[in-house]
Amino acid sequence: MLKVLQPGFYSTIQDYGRFGYRDYGVPVSGVMDLYSAQFANALLGNTNDAALIEMTMVGGKFQFLEPTTIVVSGAFMNPKLNDMPIEQHKLMHIHSNDVLHFAQVEQGFRTYLAIKGGFKSDVLLGSRSQYNPVTSNNTIHKGELVPYQSFSNLYGSNSKVKFDDSILKSNTLDVFKGAEFDRLSEKQKLQLENGEFKVSKYNNRMAYQLEPMVENDLEPILSAPVLPGTVQLTPNGNLIVLTRDCQTTGGYPRVLQLMESAINMLAQKTTGNTLKFRLKE
Repeated sequence: MLKVLQPGFYSTIQDYGRFGYRDYGVPVSGVMDLYSAQFANALLGNTNDAALIEMTMVGGKFQFLEPTTIVVSGAFMNPKLNDMPIEQHKLMHIHSNDVLHFAQVEQGFRTYLAIKGGFKSDVLLGSRSQYNPVTSNNTIHKGELVPYQSFSNLYGSNSKVKFDDSILKSNTLDVFKGAEFDRLSEKQKLQLENGEFKVSKYNNRMAYQLEPMVENDLEPILSAPVLPGTVQLTPNGNLIVLTRDCQTTGGYPRVLQLMESAINMLAQKTTGNTLKFRLKE
């Protein structure tokens, strides 16, 4: 078991996501930064869909009650094991009662704690990802015990793969034209392609709202499918980028669609960070 001593600002259990239920209005959910999560799972020899803990902005403090092996990946939150700094993006062997502590993020926005075999929380609708009301809670809580399989044999890997930290540093998001892109004026298109935007204070696992607003006189559309990475333009000119916990349909024009790599990059951005769109044909 993993004992949650402090949960951090917003820490959740996530896996690859919840598929096959969008027709019922259930979002995919899953890890916000798929690259960082899969990197950690790969080092551990886990499957891609092994459950991890995703920490946002401020990390938690955890006690391991059984031996195992872990990897910390993604944003840098100054992780310490038994008060000693540890490296990210490499295997770390854990003994019973070891304590892992994270601080406030210094680079990026979301950090992942992966464990050998993955965390074994309850599976609901085919996934362990926390999303209320599918799961009883949106986040992990102080005192909670999260199951995992004990591994007393030290797991090793000869992997020489280097973590690509451009996901934390770059501000260029690769996008495709959205379904309603061609309804935009030339002025609007130029603003999207050449403008610089900032992440507003309204950002979470459902959506990121960007600033400044884009002049807009487009009519709303009939409710249509949307996905993580869909960029909507609201009647008052707000650009809203949908993320992993987004709704399944929407009535605003879908002007852009982020590539998967761009969704991962956006997940590592926070309020005030600047962004640019790069249109791919």
